[in-house]
Amino acid sequence: MSDEPSVPTAAAPDPEERVDLLLRDLRSGRAGLTAREAARRLVHYGPNMLRRRGGRRWPGELARQFTHPLALLLWAAALLAWWAGIVAVALAVVVVIVVNAGFAFVQEMQAERAVEALAAYLPERAKVLRDGRELVVDAVDLVPGDVLVVEEGDRISADARLITGGVEVDLSALTGESMPAYRSAELTDAHVPLLQARDLVFSGTVCTEGEGRALVFATGMHTELGRIAALSERVEREVSPLESQVRRVAWLIALIAVVMGLAFLPVAVYGAKLPFHDAVVFAVGLLVGNVPEGLLPVITLALALGVRELVRRGAVVKRLSAVETLGSADVICTDKTGTLTENRMHVATVWTTAGPQNLPDATAGSAGNAALTALATVMTRCNNAQLAVDTTDGIAIGDPTELALLEAAGRLGHAITPVDRERGRRRQFHFDPVRKLMSTVDERDHGTWTDTKGAPEAVVPRCSRILHTDASTQPLTGDVRRHVEEQVDALARRGLRVLALAQRRLDTAALPESRSQAEQNLTLIGLAAMADPPRPEVAEAVAHCHRAGIRVIIVTGDHALTAAAIAHQVGIGGPHTRVVTGGELDRMPEDDLDRLLRHHRELTFARSSPEAKLRIADALRAEGHVVAMTGDGVNDAPALRRADIGVAMGRSGTDVAREAATMVLTDDNFATIVTAVGAGRRIYDNIRKFICYIFAHTTPEITPFLVFALGGGAIPLPLTVLQLLAFDVGTETLPALALGRERAEPGLMGRPPRPRSEGVIRGSMLLRAWLFLGVICAALQMAGFFAVLIHAGWHPGDPTGPGTPLHHAYQQATTMTFLGMIAGQIGTAFAARTDHASLRSIGVFTNPLLLWGIGFEIALAALFIYAPPFQHLLGTAALTPAMVALVAPFPFVVWGADELRRWLLRRRAHPPTAAHHHS
Repeated sequence: MSDEPSVPTAAAPDPEERVDLLLRDLRSGRAGLTAREAARRLVHYGPNMLRRRGGRRWPGELARQFTHPLALLLWAAALLAWWAGIVAVALAVVVVIVVNAGFAFVQEMQAERAVEALAAYLPERAKVLRDGRELVVDAVDLVPGDVLVVEEGDRISADARLITGGVEVDLSALTGESMPAYRSAELTDAHVPLLQARDLVFSGTVCTEGEGRALVFATGMHTELGRIAALSERVEREVSPLESQVRRVAWLIALIAVVMGLAFLPVAVYGAKLPFHDAVVFAVGLLVGNVPEGLLPVITLALALGVRELVRRGAVVKRLSAVETLGSADVICTDKTGTLTENRMHVATVWTTAGPQNLPDATAGSAGNAALTALATVMTRCNNAQLAVDTTDGIAIGDPTELALLEAAGRLGHAITPVDRERGRRRQFHFDPVRKLMSTVDERDHGTWTDTKGAPEAVVPRCSRILHTDASTQPLTGDVRRHVEEQVDALARRGLRVLALAQRRLDTAALPESRSQAEQNLTLIGLAAMADPPRPEVAEAVAHCHRAGIRVIIVTGDHALTAAAIAHQVGIGGPHTRVVTGGELDRMPEDDLDRLLRHHRELTFARSSPEAKLRIADALRAEGHVVAMTGDGVNDAPALRRADIGVAMGRSGTDVAREAATMVLTDDNFATIVTAVGAGRRIYDNIRKFICYIFAHTTPEITPFLVFALGGGAIPLPLTVLQLLAFDVGTETLPALALGRERAEPGLMGRPPRPRSEGVIRGSMLLRAWLFLGVICAALQMAGFFAVLIHAGWHPGDPTGPGTPLHHAYQQATTMTFLGMIAGQIGTAFAARTDHASLRSIGVFTNPLLLWGIGFEIALAALFIYAPPFQHLLGTAALTPAMVALVAPFPFVVWGADELRRWLLRRRAHPPTAAHHHS
């Protein structure tokens, strides 16, 4: 192929023309392109990806930040101030809106970028023929002329024409048709709409069954999917349940603020005899003090950062909202192979009529043993894997079970190259998870043979004879069957995964029409038992689950005894775990299944079908459980969609499973699910911490205005509206962000999961924020205000306006209120770091971001109090060292009071006598 032109002809080829003409037009061959040619074409055609239309979206995003409900409330406050002629306050409120909107916009964009970056962790892969060999490449590197290898479970990555084989394809992404359509190289259609041509497959569709090879004729924006993508715009980001809860609370707070403002206006004007101007100042102060501006962007960013952190731990979460769901998961339904085990299989023992033989020893005796020779032949023929020695990049391709069988066959002295295997193959019946079998029809030894492998209980009933070591066969009578079953059970009890292998020589050259024709009257050759040890970290992860109140249920296609042995090794279900087989489950009415799940905390479902997974997920969800369900096959997709958290395998999973799942494990490891649940809980806790922190400032912000209104003119306004705005914008946001990054509290995975119905904002949290922390902060700051005024000789009703003797003392007093609020806020930030535990247990200095935030707050406060331009703008005055010394203990008082409250709560939850008795 070295003399071919570097790019195909300019005119787009007609995909419906004859295959040989299409190959000629695309300057390709049935063995695909060379790697160098593919690289040249990639430069010419560009990457195989969909480009986004829609250009700049940021103006719309930015505009949204100015129009959400809390921003509208601040606009109302600004208009009210402007209407009352207080222009400085009106301008200040507008500045607050602009700063908040800018901040929120930056946060949202960062969050979105964090989520978009996840796409890089889940690259679409495609199997192609390059240099005549099968390779796995990134789907973006596909070019016209490539020959794709399409297998069950693959997402097809480009528009292509089948040149061999037949596949069932789910075209719903393009046509909306829910039923899979059959596409075959043998069905040629010309002069029909492309989507109806029965020999074409398209980018974005999914192969649900079968296998074939297809010649790529269009990539990227030239595909049918690209055409549709060019017409449609980007989808909107979904609002998570958490965000909608918080939004509801924000509306509620806004409503309370408006009602309070409207209710206190007449009180201020008629009851307190305040001038109208002062009453408006009071209403604006109430509105601004009640608005938690930073709440929504901080939540979005906390979730996005949580998602990014999970990626580093090996779990790619596809939706922000899944992080909060993870935290409340109380049941994990897990596969066994590859998730609990290492998925590094090797054949430990083979059994033929000569008896069991451990594999290293069996190699010596294989020469004169016809049964071992036949066993090795079926291992290589009924197989689609490629060992590392057969691939260009030295990386093995294929299912770990099939790779283990190839290695075993090699040890038995019967290796075969993929090219020879392909040359002899006439037909393939892929592995069917319901039948639990795979068969191929192969030409070899001057005849045509059916080669079958699968679960012993699926293969043995289809056999009528059994092969002996001298190549003779005998009928498979009842006694012999029972003997085979005993061997299977004995191997399974050792935790080995057992496969039966069988064959049949076909009488005629005519290939079997159907699967059932091929898989009948087989001759049983023997058994292959594979060891797949549990992952070392799984037992500890299961113990974590037990401490955290999470049930672990195994749902596997493996033999009951194998599954029970592995479950016992990793600590699932105790020493006498209850095992339910697929047959039992199929016969079980829904009520019995519900009862079973209610009465047994941990179960093992063995030999279960993908449909069984769906039933189990439905039954658990009907009982109110939050279910995480793992899966990797095409048939697992419905169960992955139905579970609260569908968990797909990144390495061994099919594209279909990854598409349907909420979370993809890049390492296929059960322990990663447990890590993700812990991270979900921590993130949810942190969101509660900063909501508590933000809400705790409402009481201190409103109190000065209430004191002013209820004082009836006798008490001057303890805090100006501009000082309140400076507090709101300048000092609140950084510590809130830092609380979102707080590490987990001790005992996080020792408490039961959060109930599904429990909201992020609880009554106890609001009581702590508004009536405990808030009231303490408010009392301290008002004490500071009155201390300065009274020390200066003030009595209720004394004038404090400009030009009066007490005016400077009044300015110092409002500055004390302002500084007291900031000091209280610092104490609140430390108090909010833990919900139950003491601060000592997590360490005072373990959140450097919070310390930086507090340092920034103190520096900003000093600037506002001591810099003349800010003194003039905000009405602050320099404080004496004695005044600062009075405020210095405030953070310790606030934090100390909450530390005492938490200690009393812990004491009530675990009385010392009970603890002593227990130990």
